[in-house]
Amino acid sequence: MKQAIHKKFIVSALAMAICSSLSAAETKVTEEVKHKGIDFERIVVTGSVGKGTTVMQSSVSVSSISADQIEIASPRSSAEAFRNIPGVRAEASGGDGNANLAVRGLPVAAGGAKFMQIQEDGLPILQFGDIAFGNTDIFLRIDSTMASIDAIRGGSASTLATNAPGGIINIVSKTGEAEGGSVATTFGLDHDSTRTDFQFGGEINDSTYFHLGGFYRQGEGVRDTGYTGNKGGQIKANITKEFSDGYVRLYFKHLDDTTTAYLPMPVHADGSSVEGFDASTGTPHTPYHTSMITTDGAGNGRLADMRNGMSPKVDALGFEAVFDLGNDWSVENRMRISRTKGSFTGPFPESIQGSQGLADSIAGAGATLTYANGPQAGNAYTADNLMRIHSFDVEMTNLDFMVNDFKLTKTINDSTFTVGLYNSSQTIQQSWLWNSYLYEVKGQDAALVDVTAADGTEFSQNGVIAYGVPAWGNCCTRNYDLQYEVTAPYAAFSTSFDNINIDGSVRFDSGSATGSFSGAAQSAVDMNGDGTIHQIETSVSNVDNASANNVNYDWNYVSYSLGGNIKINDDLAAFARISRGATANADRLAFGKIDAAGVAKDEDIFDEVDQLELGVKYRQDELSVFATAFFAQTQEQNFEATSQQFFDREYESKGIEIESTYYMGDFDLRANLTWTDSEITKDVINPAVVGNTPRRQADVVYSITGRYNFAQGSAGINLIGTTDSFAQDNFDQNDPNALILDGYVQTNAFAQYKLSDSLSVSLNINNLFETVGITEAEDATAATAKTIIRARSIQGRSATLTLKYDF
Repeated sequence: MKQAIHKKFIVSALAMAICSSLSAAETKVTEEVKHKGIDFERIVVTGSVGKGTTVMQSSVSVSSISADQIEIASPRSSAEAFRNIPGVRAEASGGDGNANLAVRGLPVAAGGAKFMQIQEDGLPILQFGDIAFGNTDIFLRIDSTMASIDAIRGGSASTLATNAPGGIINIVSKTGEAEGGSVATTFGLDHDSTRTDFQFGGEINDSTYFHLGGFYRQGEGVRDTGYTGNKGGQIKANITKEFSDGYVRLYFKHLDDTTTAYLPMPVHADGSSVEGFDASTGTPHTPYHTSMITTDGAGNGRLADMRNGMSPKVDALGFEAVFDLGNDWSVENRMRISRTKGSFTGPFPESIQGSQGLADSIAGAGATLTYANGPQAGNAYTADNLMRIHSFDVEMTNLDFMVNDFKLTKTINDSTFTVGLYNSSQTIQQSWLWNSYLYEVKGQDAALVDVTAADGTEFSQNGVIAYGVPAWGNCCTRNYDLQYEVTAPYAAFSTSFDNINIDGSVRFDSGSATGSFSGAAQSAVDMNGDGTIHQIETSVSNVDNASANNVNYDWNYVSYSLGGNIKINDDLAAFARISRGATANADRLAFGKIDAAGVAKDEDIFDEVDQLELGVKYRQDELSVFATAFFAQTQEQNFEATSQQFFDREYESKGIEIESTYYMGDFDLRANLTWTDSEITKDVINPAVVGNTPRRQADVVYSITGRYNFAQGSAGINLIGTTDSFAQDNFDQNDPNALILDGYVQTNAFAQYKLSDSLSVSLNINNLFETVGITEAEDATAATAKTIIRARSIQGRSATLTLKYDF
């Protein structure tokens, strides 16, 4: 009841604000207020059809978040920053990467950002946003080189980018046109973290300018891993040469970073902490389990390190050229080559069970448990519960990506016509090399546990109970060696007359997939090299490269978008748009959707999204409002590693997204809200779930940021909120034991004080009130509020102090 009142209050309050603003007398706003509020006069660049079209003139839902606004929100990762974009649901609980991103009710059946594209400076970071264990945000870091985050939801994103029917999030870099720079060092006040950011840019001569920046950090992080889990940094640079009729810009990026991969952990169904495991600061990561013995993708012995977490390594070189060719012709070309690799390593709790029952299931009735390491090594393990851990140990040996986007534009009076050609080449080479372990249920410095049969036979070695994951059918020792080529010609037009703007675009995506994938085979292997085959070495998972499955198929589909905007007066405009787009599936089709001949069916290869949008933009004095009603129908094929399930579904969603700002003297307020009503309308594999709400889809998500500015600085509060949602959608959601993820409000605080014109100090507190906010859970039901489930919560309170010098 309390949550229902909470929902009604939020929706009613914002609805009243919109209605009252639209019915108020028309008042022409000053240029100062226009600049302060939603910048309706900003030229739309990301996902735009029209040349020089402003937000007020466009027929798409766009937003831009400045670096200053991001600072107030106090994000600890890129996904936490994305939560401030209207319409975007970011499950930002995995650390500095591995977030699940959704927009406008489009589903997150597995993980990543399948229906959205994350870009840097107008080009995608990876071609596919949901590569298993290779989510795009793992290879993205936001630092002081960022000028803004631009976003488009729906609309022309379907036709101006590949695999982006839901929208585009574009990280725009500073270029050095405005000379200056800064150096800032941030210290963790209640956790081990030190980070230094720097950036500088300016003119080289009258026609050339540059920008250089990056960061380096190290520390344990906000959860108690017991070791330095975060270590590394990034350098980005660009240089621009201007000519009388255009410019050329070169980009460079080097990323070499390691961060802890936070995975689900034990927590009670009501969100309270399990004894010995703090939901806000605890983690299964432990200094007593850092090394792992496995075989590699070729069957050779291998020593892995749990501390590697998410370790992206990227070297990227980009090129951008924009020129006026004369006679109202212009040309643009953007290209990037990225050498990308990395790893994903973390402990995933396959189950949390009664200790004796789990021991007996492994080694037979009467099995005994002892501590394998830690302060009590060799002593009997007598605690009630025990965790079976699967090590998510993934080597991403090659995710190289090449992309080029060329477009030619002709302007005739108030109309523009554009033709373009997009090409990309994406490599996916991965090896999954998973083992099974026993952990004590403890959120800090957990020890491993050994199990011994009643007859004395050892069923584990130093906490390892299997070289593989037999609890999941030894599914997950495997290789991927895949190559994807995409070609997409597209065309667009825009025209304006009186106060009306109309635009349309069409895109033809064609692609091919080649390569192979290999599963597991069981054999006896002397893993510890002592010359004896022990019990757990009698069935070791190895990649069966001799039985590789070839891949050789292609696909194509057509996307389109048509929209119109009417500017009723200087301060009020309305628009409508209809779009169809699609996104192609990649590695998740392997091991189930690709036949022995290497071919996948068209209905499995790509998923189409149909959308309808109606929007209004309004400003009066200090108030600005941008509201969009949306309707979407979505097809989806997917595969989830943690549940070993395929999905073949259709969804329907409708809702309203609202972006608003209000200024009153030295105080400013920004509020975003998205209401979504979404359901499963078809399920080929499990028809019983038709009518269910997609998992983790809340009715309402919102962010509210208030800031007070004074002579020597500013202070602000940022609220991130969500209402209740179902943990899963593959069962009867009317079951009284259905697991509900409670809604929550996360409060972030920010204060900055200028010690001088160039030196400032700032305090950021993320999750001020130590709220437990569960973003995902592996379980579907819970018998009681105190049932132990496996779930991932937002991070607990973390405070940082930053000293910044501007020059």
